[in-house]
Amino acid sequence: MVKETGFYDMLGVQPNATADELKKAYRKLALKYHPDKNPTEGERFKQISQAYEVLSDSQKREVYDRGGEKRKGKNVVHQLVVNLEDFYIGAMRKLAVQKNTICDKCEGRGGRKGAVEMCMSCHGTGMQVRLHQLGLGMVQQVSTVCHSCQGQGRRISHKDRCKACGGRKIVRQKKILEVHIDKGMKDGQKVVFQGEGDQEPGLEPGDIIIVLDQKDHPRFTRQGLDLVMTMELQLVESLCGFQKPVKTLDNRTLLINSNPGELVKPGDRKCILNEGMPTHRRPFEKGRLIINFLVVFPKANFLPQGKLKDLEAYLPGKLEAEQPASMDDDLYFYADLEDCDFENRKRPSRHYHVEGDDYASASGVQCQTS
Repeated sequence: MVKETGFYDMLGVQPNATADELKKAYRKLALKYHPDKNPTEGERFKQISQAYEVLSDSQKREVYDRGGEKRKGKNVVHQLVVNLEDFYIGAMRKLAVQKNTICDKCEGRGGRKGAVEMCMSCHGTGMQVRLHQLGLGMVQQVSTVCHSCQGQGRRISHKDRCKACGGRKIVRQKKILEVHIDKGMKDGQKVVFQGEGDQEPGLEPGDIIIVLDQKDHPRFTRQGLDLVMTMELQLVESLCGFQKPVKTLDNRTLLINSNPGELVKPGDRKCILNEGMPTHRRPFEKGRLIINFLVVFPKANFLPQGKLKDLEAYLPGKLEAEQPASMDDDLYFYADLEDCDFENRKRPSRHYHVEGDDYASASGVQCQTS
């Protein structure tokens, strides 16, 4: 008796359809809903393919007929840390996992053939019913899982149990998975190993799902298909041009050029086309390499006063300060610049000494008149 007919309905066949009828129905629907011919029906095509993949396999079809689409073991999820270089050039990583497999010695029976007998504690129901006296003439009925058979309804005597699995029907084994990381894959993407999850008699095995976790890179930050980096320039380089090498994720060296006279200002962003991340499954299509420029200014008093005058001659002239019309020509306030601690910002306390019309601050910016 078929418990669920969803996959059969998806293919438009009866539950007693033969293998040839299933194949004929699948080919007809696959041709109709294939994404190359019908781009808007991609999800429908996946459902049809899944239904045929289950029903075309005699063992999977038997499990489906007995328990429906949801009669399947749990998926197992593992996380795999991946370097940005592996996402760029592709890689193959081996991952060791532990999983339950059906015991080969007893073929998942838990003991020798014919050794399985009905549990006499629960009479094959897997549940035990107990009555609790609540009060005068009041009784509560409580159902619990049978401890003798662990809810199976059947049991195997100790002498007939499989020596390999101890009657548990499954054994724990180590499995080595080869995880192929394609060029252009990204953080959080999943690699699915179908049917490689824990096995259990009467259930279709679940999947092993590998979630890729990108490790931070010391030089590049990934933003979609773009790679972003910061390049530090000395002031002379920003003004007079430079050549700087940048090592790529596939160990090539790019020589970044700026010709003399091409001013690079602090905070400028430049990009190099086709030097970003490859597109997944289209690895020859790449994003951009974006460079954020940081200009480092020289330290204070890096030149003597005389040399500064020589340097000033080559730089653009100073702009003359605008003076308000109402301001007296002989009255100016000179303010000295101070370093600001923005992390530990505190409002400075001021104590004023007033003497006539003149005043001065005891702390903060110093002012003088002339």
